[in-house]
Amino acid sequence: MANELRSEEVGTDSIHALLELIRPAAELGEELEALRERLVDAFAGIIKCSGPLRLRKTGPRIMATVGPTGVGKTTTIAKLAAMYALNRGARVAMVTTDNFRVGAVEQLKTYSKIMDVPLEVAATAKELEAVLAKHADKDLILIDTAGRSPKDREKLEELKVYLESCPGIETYLCISATTRDREMNEIVAQYSLLPITRLLFTKLDESESYGCIVNAQVRNRFPLSYFTTGQKVPEDIEVATARKLANLVLRETEK
Repeated sequence: MANELRSEEVGTDSIHALLELIRPAAELGEELEALRERLVDAFAGIIKCSGPLRLRKTGPRIMATVGPTGVGKTTTIAKLAAMYALNRGARVAMVTTDNFRVGAVEQLKTYSKIMDVPLEVAATAKELEAVLAKHADKDLILIDTAGRSPKDREKLEELKVYLESCPGIETYLCISATTRDREMNEIVAQYSLLPITRLLFTKLDESESYGCIVNAQVRNRFPLSYFTTGQKVPEDIEVATARKLANLVLRETEK
């Protein structure tokens, strides 16, 4: 089992922690199939997940996605907007700060029209404050930020000021599951300058291994929020769970 976890690039410390959780059953001679099921359950002992965005009874929940360019932040915002506005009947507003990429704004405009969800552009902290006040009656406000290189400290500092200008913004760091472990570690370390509250992993359908997700959560302790698995809106997004991650790592089908 250790070799199987290692082949998925799960870190040594995490492997040790997982195997320690099933060691008593192994010492009692439990069969391999039963031990594998225990190993799936053991992931819940080391992996922290936040569960879905929960709407408040008073005031909007405000979520911002941040992360490197090309990880799928804009599509993720559209998926969440559709999930809550269309599937749950919540009052949703979308905000974009990305006035650099015309395509990103146009993409959200298209979804905005389809879902009948308002879209605002707020490129500065002052504009964001005005937009949030305007949509104070909403249940959920989703903010799409422009991609930033983790090496661009100046741009990250600007984004930090932007996100901290309004209280109550929950910041989700979006990372592609195709990112190599060392690069992922650097991304999380650099983006930790921001008020990160959750990790959100995209492009699981394009990844060949999933151990790096385990490592990122265990190493940095930010809980996992959502996994995205394709381009379809809103179908290709699901709430992250320790069991789902275990099944991905161990190549098990959901039971």
